[in-house]
Amino acid sequence: MSENHLPSELPTQIQLLKAEINRLQIEINDVNQRTSAFENLLRAKIEDEIIEEQELSLLYKQQKKAKKAKRLAQKKRGKNFDQTGILSSNQPKPIPIKNPMEQEQRKQLYREAMLYVHPDKFSMQTDKLDLATEITTKLIEIYRSGDLTALKAYHAHIFSGNTLIVPPKNQDPSKGPELAYLKMELKILQEELAETKNRHTYKVLTEYENPMSFVDELKVYYKDRLMKLRKRTRSK
Repeated sequence: MSENHLPSELPTQIQLLKAEINRLQIEINDVNQRTSAFENLLRAKIEDEIIEEQELSLLYKQQKKAKKAKRLAQKKRGKNFDQTGILSSNQPKPIPIKNPMEQEQRKQLYREAMLYVHPDKFSMQTDKLDLATEITTKLIEIYRSGDLTALKAYHAHIFSGNTLIVPPKNQDPSKGPELAYLKMELKILQEELAETKNRHTYKVLTEYENPMSFVDELKVYYKDRLMKLRKRTRSK
């Protein structure tokens, strides 16, 4: 290849990661759509069985709840019974130990990121308001999960400028943290794709010569399931 035909700029590692993340998201959506459409076809073939199974399952839960309430009423006559339905004990319950330094670090990272991307700051910029809301929603989810590593990565992701919300002028975006976040995002999507493809109905759709023959297997399953539920819910 001559120098005149060389690309002006080779893709960076970050660009390659973004492209792979986008490809995985498209594939996950495609697998989910195909699986959902196939499952809808299956449901249409066993609609009566599904409805009866739901009705009997609900009845069974109601009967179990009534039996539990009856047992609790009987236990209330005991001396050591408390209002929670558990025998009282003098043994203290263990208190979970949390790292105070880690908690403080999580709070600091959360506050910094939240102050930077809070939707109220973009109330007059409609093009950024929805994006800021989406970012803060995910930030809250990560903070509540208690995962410090994920919070650090998302904090770096926000301040790297990758969210399309421009960081402060005095802050130099670091490619290192952004790269770490994208790698983590890639790993999550790879696991999600593997889990999506591992669904039994997707395997049936892609591996059976005639996927709709799975209806016969479902009918056998529901026949046995309904027989057991009818027996459990039978009035004595």
